[in-house]
Amino acid sequence: MGVLSYAVVDVPGLTSPSSSLGASRSRDSLNGVSWRGSRISVVLPTYNERDSIRAAILDFASLEVIDEILVINNNAAPGTSEQVLAAIEQLPNGTRVREIHEPRQGYGYAIQRGLHEAAGDYIVVSEPDGTFLGRDTFKLLAYVEDFDVVYGSRTARTFIWRGANMGLWLRWGNWCVAKLMEFLFNSTNLTDVGCTMRLVRREALGRMVGQFTVGGSAFGPEMMLLSLLLGLRVIQVPVNYLPRIGVSSVTGDMRKAVMLGVSMIGLVLRYRIRAWLGNGPRGQAETALPRESAQVR
Repeated sequence: MGVLSYAVVDVPGLTSPSSSLGASRSRDSLNGVSWRGSRISVVLPTYNERDSIRAAILDFASLEVIDEILVINNNAAPGTSEQVLAAIEQLPNGTRVREIHEPRQGYGYAIQRGLHEAAGDYIVVSEPDGTFLGRDTFKLLAYVEDFDVVYGSRTARTFIWRGANMGLWLRWGNWCVAKLMEFLFNSTNLTDVGCTMRLVRREALGRMVGQFTVGGSAFGPEMMLLSLLLGLRVIQVPVNYLPRIGVSSVTGDMRKAVMLGVSMIGLVLRYRIRAWLGNGPRGQAETALPRESAQVR
């Protein structure tokens, strides 16, 4: 494997969500790891995952098909950076790890920053809080030949581990909002709007860049809505859902979880009405740098 590379990058927030995709690729090339000739980036947004970020990095790196892991430090708990460095010292292969600081507070802002910085052909997003398994990446990769975006789903009972925070209301609430989205947009089968784990092809991401408007916890369903309205090939597959390490700042509070669910319903309805009125997302061409800028140097 290639020589391990690590960089802590303290960069101010993006000046605009519509900045060119992968603007840093010319200065930061990937290592020689690949999956069927394609490069894979993993984006791990972190805020309150100090106690789990180390294990998450090692878990994804152990797959030996990941080229780079981007840890997006979104004003994370003290000690998070030290845990990232500790993981680097344990990495057995050539997976490249970068920690990038995103000062704009919010799950959506952190994900957008990671998508902007990622250099892979396929970009995987996952929360590093212990609830997801790195090996489920292979489930998502199984569909990339036929689909542009592969979303994970946490509501299949068989894959919900004992002790996971997926009780009756949270499970069926996510399922109901997903079915509302499926019905209003006549989409493929959808069963979860709150699952972070997903994979997007670079070309598909290029069509969505500049059209994200949500910087908070409802970013996930907005990405789903945009992919549907832009006519991207979308599928959702069940992934494992484990007990969280630590307490979630949103789903750990029932009142916040209910408010988030209501806001997601409102988001779905707004996007549907706007599309009916002809104000839907623009079917823009891919926004990305030339492919040669991503080559290993």
